[in-house]
Amino acid sequence: MPSISPANSSPAPARGAEPGSGSAAPVPAVTRTRPFGWLLVITGVVGWIASGVLVLEKLEVLKDPSHTTVCDVNPWISCGQVMQTWQSSVFGFPNMFIGIVAFAVVITVGMALLAGATFARWYWVGLQVGVTLGFAFVVWLWSQALYVINILCPFCMVVWAAMIPLFVWVTIRNITAGVIPLPAKAAKILGDSGWIITALLYIAVIATIFFAFIHVFAGTSGY
Repeated sequence: MPSISPANSSPAPARGAEPGSGSAAPVPAVTRTRPFGWLLVITGVVGWIASGVLVLEKLEVLKDPSHTTVCDVNPWISCGQVMQTWQSSVFGFPNMFIGIVAFAVVITVGMALLAGATFARWYWVGLQVGVTLGFAFVVWLWSQALYVINILCPFCMVVWAAMIPLFVWVTIRNITAGVIPLPAKAAKILGDSGWIITALLYIAVIATIFFAFIHVFAGTSGY
């Protein structure tokens, strides 16, 4: 005998839809709860470790300005020299302390998702604002390192590398989940292009480093 469903019942979400998203549209695999949780944990751990190393080295530099950091390679690659610029302490304290706190928050959110936690829309908005500001700050620091300071800090570059997929996928997750309003077609295009966007940003960073330091690569820097 056929069953009769209640009049107010709603259809089951389509396969691949994120539970609790309120949408039946498929979402990118990376933005589903567990993969996204792992993405936050991995990028958070990488950024936190790099920030932690920078904190330890900064403390040594504060104790001894002549301290040679673990990444003082030559005049063009030197954490120690970058640490002595004003850009390394924009807010009156070393920038790496921001990384220690910010990446710890990212790790915590990722672990909570893996444990089955859910968050309200306002929380995702807050995370988006934080990640966006962090990404903008990293882009500014990157431009300063390449075009003003003219010195690369390897551990700073690790932080840059962690921020790129973190920013891209938090943004795409919030778009596909409806936290950031966007037409469905545009949201789908972005969702399908997440790794392409990430790869293009990495290529852009590598290209700008190459052209900013082409004199070093060409052996015409005098060193």
